[in-house]
Amino acid sequence: MENTSPSREVQRVRHELKLREVTVARIRQTGTNMLSITFKGDALRDFVSLSYDDHVKFVFPDGNGESIRRDYTPTEHDPQRGELTLEFALHAEGAATDWARRATEGMPAIIAGPRGSMIIPDNYDWYLLAGDLSALPAITRRLKELPAGVRVSAVIEIAHLGDMRQFDTRAELDVKWVSNGGELLDAVRALDLSRGDGFVWAGGEAATMTRLRALLLDEKQHPKGAMRVSAYWKPGAADFHEKLD
Repeated sequence: MENTSPSREVQRVRHELKLREVTVARIRQTGTNMLSITFKGDALRDFVSLSYDDHVKFVFPDGNGESIRRDYTPTEHDPQRGELTLEFALHAEGAATDWARRATEGMPAIIAGPRGSMIIPDNYDWYLLAGDLSALPAITRRLKELPAGVRVSAVIEIAHLGDMRQFDTRAELDVKWVSNGGELLDAVRALDLSRGDGFVWAGGEAATMTRLRALLLDEKQHPKGAMRVSAYWKPGAADFHEKLD
């Protein structure tokens, strides 16, 4: 008998690593603690980003002229205009936050990557997206790209109500905003993940993401191959990014 079940294999694509010189084109406040910055440059015309889970290295000088590197999610790309948009979470302190706060049109920077893309199929029965402010750009892009009618639950941790947003999406979205990592874990624990096959994507603070991964595997018995959990940051650690699943 022919197997008619849908293929749900994650596709991994490698890209040629390039360093692209860019300048700031536009700046837009997207939340109390979120800043969207669009960069322009001819080198962006052949830029490729195939997944909302992609990361580029954003390279910029600090106050002493030293090069700093940080990971960011490409949120929008216009090859005809040679433009790429990154969204910055503004923390109380940090080199990237300082750079973003003082950014003005024409400021130079370098964007490298992404090294590759992990393309997650769009034909799962449902999706769960979870994370804190650092994951909001990836979640926003994923919701914009999903096809109409897909069931999605999102659990998002923010410290300020001004960072809540309306999502541009055709998916059937149920979103819950929480104020700390404990509430995020409780909200995921309360979800029924047993109906059909689903994919879980999550990103955020290292300790919370480690606990979330354990919750999904041990309590929810969710298949390891149908999740991607990443630690985007760790208190006191610079340029931290770790894939946990």
